[in-house]
Amino acid sequence: MHCEFPLISFSNLYFLFQSITFLLLSEKSLCHKNSTKGAIQWTSLLISFPSLPSPIRPFTPNYQFYEGRCIVSFFFLCFEILIVYSRVSLSFCSQKSRSVIKTQRKAPFNGRLCVSEGFDSNLSFRTFRNYDCVLSVSDCSYFSNSERSNYVKMNGQDVPVQVHRSDGNLVSYWRNTTDGLKTITDYVTNLYNIDVSEVCVSKNAIKLIKWVIRRQKTPLESVTVCGVTSSEEELIYILRDCETLSQIEICSFSPRNFRFSEKFRRIDFLDIWYGEWVTLDNLLTMDGIDIILGSSSLSNNDVNVFLEHWLSGGCPRLKLFCARIGTVDILQSLDGLMHNVVFVEDRRYYTR
Repeated sequence: MHCEFPLISFSNLYFLFQSITFLLLSEKSLCHKNSTKGAIQWTSLLISFPSLPSPIRPFTPNYQFYEGRCIVSFFFLCFEILIVYSRVSLSFCSQKSRSVIKTQRKAPFNGRLCVSEGFDSNLSFRTFRNYDCVLSVSDCSYFSNSERSNYVKMNGQDVPVQVHRSDGNLVSYWRNTTDGLKTITDYVTNLYNIDVSEVCVSKNAIKLIKWVIRRQKTPLESVTVCGVTSSEEELIYILRDCETLSQIEICSFSPRNFRFSEKFRRIDFLDIWYGEWVTLDNLLTMDGIDIILGSSSLSNNDVNVFLEHWLSGGCPRLKLFCARIGTVDILQSLDGLMHNVVFVEDRRYYTR
């Protein structure tokens, strides 16, 4: 089955409305009543509305479509608001269903669109509590021709697409996964009229980040670098040149003997998992609110000098500093600062 528009899975969507009218159009009369199915199904495409914990429950028609070309249009009457709650899967074989999403969705999305490149290349919507994959990209060498799938037309080429068996998101197969990731990014951002907020990269980090920055007017909020080892060029770009609003997280190792002699740019939240390369001079030039070093080669004396610098007015925006060092000597680390120390003997756990 070929679709002019690709399939997409909207995770955790809840329609709050007064009424919904479904208009089902087909070249032939291909439908019949099926009392056992609680969804509209055709071929392997699915549209479902799970039960919602709300007094307002949407009308769920029960129809099964046989093989054939079906055009499905959705007309949402009194379409008031679209907010996060339950899962809906849609096919964009119909231009009208795509138009509904683009023009009628009124509630702003309270989350971030993340583009992840690496072992599991995908697009995901992220909120405070949830991580919902929308579309993922896979190498077509892993695609079995014997497996049943749909083909969608994207940028002039027919792309095989399947539903992930466990997660429920849609997986597209490409010869070049980087090109595939860029294509689905263009599609989703155009559909929702939103920009990419977060990028997670491993290989080709600089190229992908620059591509995202060039394609949109709003700056990135967050950049995460993962993988085994980042190159020196990549680390320097991330720390000095990459423009993000708030957060940089470096989860990869640095090259042996790597040193950063430049001045750190303004980064609100900086998290470095493997920070053995971070020196005292680096700390003194950081301009952030939260600075976290998962591991470091700092000495107790280095920590003492930095704390004195902080208490005397250095790093004026800093609110949280956390660093793991080899051996902690409290007396040496807090030498001359004991009068500023507040000892906390009991832990307090906060729940929401």
